[in-house]
Amino acid sequence: MSKVTESFDRRSIPKQAIESTWRAADGWEIRRIDWQMADAKSKSRGSILFLPGRGDHYEKYLETLDHYARAGWNVTSIDWRGQGLSGRCLPDRNVGHIDDFATWISDLEYFYQSWEAERAGPHVVIAHSMGGHLALRAAAESAVHPDAIILSAPMLSMQSGGLPLFVNQAAARLMEWIGRGEMPAWKVSEKPLSPIDMRAKLLTHDLDRYNDELAWWQIRPDVKLGPASWHWIERAVASIRSMDTPGSLENMRIPTLLMATTADQLVSTKRIIHDAKRLPHSELLLFGAEAAHELLREADGVRGKCLQAMDVFLDKHAPN
Repeated sequence: MSKVTESFDRRSIPKQAIESTWRAADGWEIRRIDWQMADAKSKSRGSILFLPGRGDHYEKYLETLDHYARAGWNVTSIDWRGQGLSGRCLPDRNVGHIDDFATWISDLEYFYQSWEAERAGPHVVIAHSMGGHLALRAAAESAVHPDAIILSAPMLSMQSGGLPLFVNQAAARLMEWIGRGEMPAWKVSEKPLSPIDMRAKLLTHDLDRYNDELAWWQIRPDVKLGPASWHWIERAVASIRSMDTPGSLENMRIPTLLMATTADQLVSTKRIIHDAKRLPHSELLLFGAEAAHELLREADGVRGKCLQAMDVFLDKHAPN
C-alpha cells in the first residue's frame, strides 16, 4: 500500500508551490497552483494536471498534490471558472453556476495546450467528480490528449432520486422558465434535501480531512461555494446525456483508471461501472461502505489503496 504522506500541513500552501492567475481565451481569470521541478525537462517523473470537483477549490487536495510532487512529478491544479478564487459567474458568489459545460471544456482545452507545451511528459490528468466528467468528455472530444487519465468518483451521472435524468432536466427547465435559473437548486450541503450536518458523511469518513475544508473557509473565505443553480443542473444533465452517444467513449484510446464507491450518494456508481466497460482501455477500482465520495480525502486505509492503485497504473501507462 502506498504510504500516506506524514507530517504534511494540509492547511497551508507548501513553500515550493506557486500560486498564480491564468487567463482563459476570453480573458476570464483562472486561479492555478504549480509545483514545478527545478529542471523539469530532464529530471521530472512527468507532469500531472489535477482537476477538482463541483464546488471545490484546490486547497482541498494539497495533500495529494504534494504526494506526487514528492514523487518527482510536476504538479498543477486549477480552480474551475466560477469556483474557488477563479472569477465567479454570478453576483451571488454562493451559487455555483455556468452558462454551459462546453465553456469549461473550452477553458480546459486552452489551458491544456499551454500546460502540455511547458511541462515534461508523460502528461497525466487526474480529476475528481465533476472534474472527472469534464476530463473524460474533453478526452472523448479530443480537446485534450494526455498519456493517461485517473478519475476519482467521476460525475458520469448524478444520483437522481430514482428518477430518470430527463425528469430532473425537465424540472430544471421549468425552474428556468419561471425565472429561477440562477437561483440555488437546493439550500445547503451537497445535494437536495440533505441537511448540513450530514455533509461530512456524504464526503468522507475522515473527520480531520473534512475539517480541513472548513478551516480553509476560515483562512480564505472567498473559496467557499454553495449549492448549484437550476441552470447548472439542466446543463449538467445535458452534458451527461451527450456522452450517451455510441462511440463517444468506445473510440477512446487513452488508458483510464476509474475509482468509485458503491456507497456514493452524489454520483451514480452504476453509471461509472457501465462507462468503464465502454472504455476500451480502462481499469476500475471499486470500494464499498468503507468509502464515501471524496476518495482522495478518505481515511488512510481507503486513500492508501487509491494511491497504490494510481501509482501502479502510472508506472504501467505513463512510465518515466
